[in-house]
Parts: sequence; C-alpha cells; structure tokens
Amino acid sequence: MRSMARYLMERTRRQDATQWEVEDEPAVARAQEALEQHKREALDLAVKARWGALAVIAFLLPFINPSWEVIYYEALLLGFAAIGWAQRRVGQVGHSRAELTLIYCDLILLTIVCIAPNPFAAVDWPLPMQFRFENFLYFFVILASATLAYSWRTVLAMGVWVALLWCLGVALIAIFTQEPSYSAADIALYADNPRMAYVLDPYSLRLELRLQEIVVFVLVAATLAITARRASRLLLKQAVLERERSNLARYFSPNVVEELSKNDEPLRQVRQQTIAVLFVDIVGFTSYAADRSPEAVIKTLRSFHALMEAEVFRHQGTLDKYLGDGLMATFGTPSSSGKDAANAMACARAMLVALERWNAERRAVGQEVVRAGFGLHYGPVVLGDIGANRLEFAAIGNTVNIAARLEHLTRTLSVDLVASDALVQAAVEQSRDPSVIVNLERRGQEWIRGYSEALCLWTLSR
Repeated sequence: MRSMARYLMERTRRQDATQWEVEDEPAVARAQEALEQHKREALDLAVKARWGALAVIAFLLPFINPSWEVIYYEALLLGFAAIGWAQRRVGQVGHSRAELTLIYCDLILLTIVCIAPNPFAAVDWPLPMQFRFENFLYFFVILASATLAYSWRTVLAMGVWVALLWCLGVALIAIFTQEPSYSAADIALYADNPRMAYVLDPYSLRLELRLQEIVVFVLVAATLAITARRASRLLLKQAVLERERSNLARYFSPNVVEELSKNDEPLRQVRQQTIAVLFVDIVGFTSYAADRSPEAVIKTLRSFHALMEAEVFRHQGTLDKYLGDGLMATFGTPSSSGKDAANAMACARAMLVALERWNAERRAVGQEVVRAGFGLHYGPVVLGDIGANRLEFAAIGNTVNIAARLEHLTRTLSVDLVASDALVQAAVEQSRDPSVIVNLERRGQEWIRGYSEALCLWTLSR
C-alpha cells in the first residue's frame, strides 16, 4: 500500500491537474468540492475587500473634491457595492453568464464614471479634462479584488475588456470634443514652449498617456492572471494530496500517515523503542458467529472495529492491525509522545465506555451484547519496516507477545482488562495522576506463557 501511495504521489507531481482530473473521477469530485469551498470563501473575501475599498474611497472623495457635486460619485459607489453583493449571490464554480454580466456591468459603469462628465458639476469642463482626474486608477481596485474570486482566464479577460472599453471611451471623447478656439494672447503665452502648451491644453487627449494606461493595465492583469493560475493549480494539487492522505488513512493510523507525508523514507530506520501495546478481542466471537449470517457477522465486526479504532486515534495511538474480531494498537509509534502508557490506559477505559454504550443500543433493539477483553503492556520493542515490495511498519518483540497473552488471560481471570504493572506504573508517572489506577485491582504474580518471569498484574471488571 505504501508503494502504491508513493506511486500516486509521484504521478501527481508529474501530471498536470487537469489530466489527473480526467483520469480519476473521485478526484474530480474532491477537487470540485475544494474549488466550490474556495470560491465561496473567495467571493466573501472579495466583496468585503470591495466594500472596504469603497468605504475608503467614499471617505476620501470629499477631500479630493470638496463640493456638492461629489454626491454624484458617492451615489455611484453604492452601485458598485450593489454589484459586489450580486456577484456573491450568483457566484459559482465554472462558467456563469450571470457573473460575467455583472463583471461587464462593473467595468462599463466605471468607464462611464471615468469619461462622462458629472451632470451636477458647476464648471463646464472640456471633455478631455476628464482624463486629468486620473480616475483610471480605480480599475486596479476592481482588478485586484477579482483575483480573490475569479479564475485566471477571467482576470486576463478583464484586462482585455478594460483596454477595449478605454479605447472606446477615448474615441467617444475625441468625437464629441469641440474644436478649441484660442485667443492671440493664449497662443503667444507658450509660443516659445510648444511642449508646455501641449501638456496644459485642456482639449488635448494626451493619447500617449492613454496608451500607457492601457499597456500597464494589461501587463498587470496578465501578471495577476499568472498568479491566480498558479494558486488554482496549487489548490487542485492540495485536493489531490488530501485525497491520497485520506486513502492512506484507511490502512494506516493518522500519525503514521503524517509521518509518511513529511519525508520520503521516514520509517525505514530500524530502532528499539519503549512503547505501550494494547490488544482487544471479542469474547466468544466464534460461537457468536456460528449462529448468524455472514452479513450480520460482518456488520457487527465493522461496528465494533469503528468504535475501537476511533478511540485509538483519539488517544494518539497507532492502529497496528486488525486481528479478525480484534485489533492491536500501539502507543509511542512511530515516535513517542511522552505519555504513551497513560494514553494506552485512557484509550482502554474509553473503549470500555464506548462498548457499554454500544451494548445499551443493542439491548434496546433486542440484540445480544458483545463483551471484549483488553490486554496492555509497556516495554521495549523493535520498530521498522518489514517486507520487500509490500512494506509494513511493524513493532516486534516480547512486549507485543506479552500484551497478547494478557488479553487472553482476561478469560481465565474473568475480567475485562488485564494490564502489566510496568504499564500501570508508567501511566501513573507520565500522567502524574494517581486516579489512573481507580477501579484497578492489583493482583499477585502471574506466570505468563513464553515469559521467564512472573508478572505483577492489574485487572479491571465492570
């Protein structure tokens, strides 16, 4: 499985996100979900950014133009705010005519604001004077907010649309501008400096500046489009990797998956480490399964395993393997938490509580209760990968064997849980809480098959 995981990760790095989507339908759904979530969050952020920018502009306008005619522009700002609200309402992943229409409205409205004279203005300016107010800068505000929510293609298209609208606006201004009439005094004033006359001429369109505005805007739009495209690809790749991590988590514990994701070969190093080992097994499962259909048996096993593995993961454990109607979990793998024995004991207690709750539900519908035995031990093991092509991270040693024997001992002693003194003492020391041994009964020395010395044991019964 890990070999397959490496292959998938390498394939993801090599292939373009679009190709990957075509080949793997589940990935398309995951990527689509990620894109939709990103779009919703981005639209909210873009609208908030727009409203914030509009508020700043609305505050600045009276200082820039301290006259009653500024009310006209303040009213238009409300129109831009309304368009932003509508964009958030109709926003969706993929092609949306409604969204494109609203973007057109944004750009057309701003173009009108920039080139059309204020109908409430007290002074009748020559039309080319509209360009002297540098209103073109506000297009950058709309472009910047668009990068938060729209695709790179839309951002690039906005650059082209603005260029076309601005060219159209300049052409309209040129068409409707009347021929100026200058007095002899005006002509004589700058007779020796024609460049100054050109710059200060209120009827001059300053076409070189209009071209500069268009070129700079398109360049900025292209740059932002490239940035948006890279961000979109990163989002898709992240969705891919997250899916692979989810698939790995079906076979490995989350902490092992986390370790695998950090490095290429994080688990190959063979080492000795002190860990806690927990075995749990259903009592009398063979006779239970004999009288039931295969479907009912599997359903019971799945429910039991789901309860047990949830507690393992919740207590920072590693699900080592399923053992038919039981499982083996380790605490302190692949790296120690400093509270491994305490986590193992807390996990076993939580498993007993979960099992009791599950049995109450089974009794309510007339099903037979399920009993389980738990064995825990704390000691040194050898950790490392085993296998040639199919690798498995394994804990090997006498500690594992003893934990398994303690679980079997629950039948002989007629208890639910048997823990070694080594685990209990380590749990008390690590948690610094004497309540760890609450309801545990200390028993005398017991001989464990396959072990050369008798062990002091602790037991727990419900």
